Amino acid sequence: MKILFLAPYPKRHAPSQRFRFEQYFKLLEETGIDYRFQAFLDEKTWHVLYKQGFTFQKALGIIKGFFRRIGLLFTLQQYDKVFIHREATPVGPPIIEWCIAKIFKKEIVYDFDDAIWLENTSAENSIASKLKWHAKVGSICKWSKTISTGNAYLADYAKHFNSNVIVNPTTIDTNKLHLPVYHKNHKPVIGWTGTHSTAKYLKEILAPLKELSEQFEFIYISNKAPDFELPNLSFIKWNRASEITDLYRIDIGIMPLADDEWAKGKCGFKALQYMALEIPALVSPVGVNKEIVDHGINGFHCRTSSEWKERIVELLNDPELRTRMGKHGREKVIAQYSVDSNSENFLSILKR
Repeated sequence: MKILFLAPYPKRHAPSQRFRFEQYFKLLEETGIDYRFQAFLDEKTWHVLYKQGFTFQKALGIIKGFFRRIGLLFTLQQYDKVFIHREATPVGPPIIEWCIAKIFKKEIVYDFDDAIWLENTSAENSIASKLKWHAKVGSICKWSKTISTGNAYLADYAKHFNSNVIVNPTTIDTNKLHLPVYHKNHKPVIGWTGTHSTAKYLKEILAPLKELSEQFEFIYISNKAPDFELPNLSFIKWNRASEITDLYRIDIGIMPLADDEWAKGKCGFKALQYMALEIPALVSPVGVNKEIVDHGINGFHCRTSSEWKERIVELLNDPELRTRMGKHGREKVIAQYSVDSNSENFLSILKR
């Protein structure tokens, strides 16, 4: 079997791609499945994508991406299936997907890990959002042989268009990448990691964080500095090479979310990273977070500002509880959300 993987970004850069399918490439080689990967954006465009300016370079990169996709259509005869992560092109209607399914008659495995049929507009992406053609998600679902979704909420949406839907959770490499290390901070450290687009959720719990700020250090790991202030905050620019080392500094990991349709589509990746490194996770019980974090066992569910404050204080004051919850968290990830535990499921999606 030979499979063509299509994704928005270059290999090894975007967490969504790395932890949903790229880390299975070695498994494919070991099981005799041949594959080729093609990104829509090249390396140069990726590195300026979220920087101010560089308008010409971004536009040129997108144009090149379209030509790259058009060119691959003439190579489709050599592939048995096409695995599409999120979309073949980040803007415009699903013309490439239609050609793959209807003209070249290739089976599509369609994978997504966010509620990408919804508009999620901010000041930074308002123009791009209008061009994204969100309605194409349903069409691609109809044309696909198999659909792989990050959680049950996304699967329920996909089933409106296609009955062949499999939940394929975002997973963690607990053997080589996310390996816990013992550390002891002079003062407990609360940490958050994520892209700038999800940092807005932190603002919902700034009040308890500010009120308790003298009791902990706060680490903010992202691709952009925060647009809010918090005492004792340290900004660490996200770097793939130091990603795990930076997370090691955290004693308590947090993942606040709003209870809305977009957040229900999130796949709990922050919580999974914390838990894999034996860091207790405090999360908003929205969507799959309710399944990943077992309240009182490997972390806590926090709904209100007072609950966030209460649980933060509890963990700050009880190092043994942090250790116990952290170990239970890693056990949960290994059993249900690791590459090892999901390998057969991933292979079955490709072979259906």
